[in-house]
Amino acid sequence: MKRQPIRGRGTLAALAAVCAVAALPGPAHADGRAAYTFDPGAQRVRGAAANAEASVLEEGTVYRSTIGAGDKLYYRVRLDAVSNAYVSAVAVPTKGGAVAYADGITVSVRDLNDSRCGSNSADFGPGEAARPIAAYAYRTVDKGGSTCQEAGTYDVLVERESKDTSSPEPWDLELRFVREPGLRSGQSMPTEAPENWPSGTPEPPSAGGGKRSGGSGYYDAASLETGAWVDEIAPGQTLFYRVPVDWGQQIHASAVLSNSTGGATEFVGNALTLSLDNPAQGHVDGTSLSYSGKSASTALKPLPPVAYRNRFDYNSAVSAMRFAGWYYLSVTLSPKVADSYGKGPIAVTTTVQVKNGPAESPYEGDPGIFAVTDRDKDMAKNGGSAPQAAERSGTMRLVAASGIGAGTVLVLGLGIWTLVGRRRAAAVPADGPQPPVGGPPHQGW
Repeated sequence: MKRQPIRGRGTLAALAAVCAVAALPGPAHADGRAAYTFDPGAQRVRGAAANAEASVLEEGTVYRSTIGAGDKLYYRVRLDAVSNAYVSAVAVPTKGGAVAYADGITVSVRDLNDSRCGSNSADFGPGEAARPIAAYAYRTVDKGGSTCQEAGTYDVLVERESKDTSSPEPWDLELRFVREPGLRSGQSMPTEAPENWPSGTPEPPSAGGGKRSGGSGYYDAASLETGAWVDEIAPGQTLFYRVPVDWGQQIHASAVLSNSTGGATEFVGNALTLSLDNPAQGHVDGTSLSYSGKSASTALKPLPPVAYRNRFDYNSAVSAMRFAGWYYLSVTLSPKVADSYGKGPIAVTTTVQVKNGPAESPYEGDPGIFAVTDRDKDMAKNGGSAPQAAERSGTMRLVAASGIGAGTVLVLGLGIWTLVGRRRAAAVPADGPQPPVGGPPHQGW
């Protein structure tokens, strides 16, 4: 006898997927969070000591590599003659490893005559705490420019600085190469940096906030909007958040480390570090606070509203506020805190304020990562990370492919719960306890 196919199997699978999305967990909390979450789609690539042997990085692809103490490693990119290009490197030292004040990385883009097109550095600063740090270098196309203007192959050099007293283990690298869209045709942009912008300390946000768990890297950073957001951070841990900042908008950010409940009062210098990076993962600015068991706070210095013309400023913090998109905040608690206050987590409140309404984008065509979309705003409101958004999107595509709408899914879900309840009721003796009917089964069942 021929077995009949089971009808509705795709529908049930889609329902299961929707239910799974509804129960998607946020980032694991406190000590359950990884030291750093790399993009799972990153491709492995080896840096070369000789530029002739360097691997080519493709635009829009994430790469993973490693760099040893004192290494100078080459990679390559192919550039056209019209696009501004950015290459970023996130250095991730071994957790718990020793680092010195000036330890860090320098990233530069160079032509094949070794003329430097642009470079930037990042270091661990006075906190001397091993944590992920990011730097980017860029090649910009300038009218009247004499170097680095032609189309062709360019070198990307990543250099690591480590003192003899620092841990010698290799650092992981996460590399990205992106191009900036071109300006709208016929548009004339200012070529001078802004001289003034609102620089006063803003009033505390009047609404918004709550609890929100940070991610462990740029890939899974938790999205934030204006508000005061509470989390927990353990010594030696770095938490990542991201904030959509559109053209013309100004971001303010601060962090407050809660008081210790154990009664200790030992002084720890540079106990907590707050850093801001731009959409191309170029470092913007950072600040730190000292801790003695009492509540302590720190704030980023006032930064200008996002504007194309900021790139012409000699101050690197102002220059980095050059395009719209996701801006990344990271908060690091020094491992030295554990010596006086234990290894347990301490509450930290990250306050974010985004001022002004959005201005028009100067780009022509698809802006890529250099934009703020309605979806980005929704993610900031709901606290979702990029992988959660991708998983939800994939699930809804599955639902659509199954030919059922959201209303059908809900009705079907209630029907299944009702059916399960009735079957269980039929299986229980009349004088025994009865499960609920017409709703989700109780956990005891």
